Amino acid sequence: MKYFLFIFCFLFFGVASYAQCAMCRAALTSEGNTAKAAAVNDGIVYLMVIPYLLVGGIGYAVYRMRKNKS
Repeated sequence: MKYFLFIFCFLFFGVASYAQCAMCRAALTSEGNTAKAAAVNDGIVYLMVIPYLLVGGIGYAVYRMRKNKS
């Protein structure tokens, strides 16, 4: 359990990312509004996390079913 918690914290809380595409970055940095650019970065990261959690949850469920079957 400690290993899983460590991996979870390492993957989701330890990495700072700048997840803008080139077009979004150019549009937001040209205005000089860094607060808006940071908010767009956060929104992109939050939207990116949900599919990974869903795939991870489905993968874990399949793993548990296969493990209980054996």
